Amino acid sequence: MGISLNHHAISDEALDQLFRAARSQNKWQDKPVSETLLRAIYDLLRMGPTSANCSPARLVFVTTNQGKERLKPHLAPANVAKVMMAPVTAIIGHDFKFYEKLPQLFPHTDARAWFVGNDKLIETTAVRNGTLQGAYLMLAARALGLDCGPMSGFDNAGVDKAFFPSSDVKSNFICAIGYGDASGVFARSPRLAFDEACQIV
Repeated sequence: MGISLNHHAISDEALDQLFRAARSQNKWQDKPVSETLLRAIYDLLRMGPTSANCSPARLVFVTTNQGKERLKPHLAPANVAKVMMAPVTAIIGHDFKFYEKLPQLFPHTDARAWFVGNDKLIETTAVRNGTLQGAYLMLAARALGLDCGPMSGFDNAGVDKAFFPSSDVKSNFICAIGYGDASGVFARSPRLAFDEACQIV
């Protein structure tokens, strides 16, 4: 059976939920996020494209009070309350040894050989594609009815030591996940118009 591609726009309601009405959250309702939902987020985000299907993202979902206390010392002061109130905070990292899984993930050719010994290509590929997967995570969470609060204000080295015992995995950014409290949302900042940011050539 062939793959069926649905070439039609999704509904305005769905576009609002993913983009136009979605906001970065700063306060959270006291409402849990189940492990089932976290697994559903991953099952969606892993379907997003990465180069040679390299899939370098490595995620830690911090859900317990003990986990939050481990994360707290490494947060910028402005982010402490956001994380401590959120039911989940995802630490999005990328694995610099991602290429070891390429025989499994991209078996069509010896893609592992492209990377072995090429540290610059490894770093560029891991960071770019891990960041993409972090964005897929946020869209997946929103698609499943959750809100997100992405943050970059934290000590990466401290978080890596606390949550990624392998020196091959490095944190990129963190993202609180849950059900947002609209009272904590700031006024939307301006966005660049098409002609300010884009060219058609």
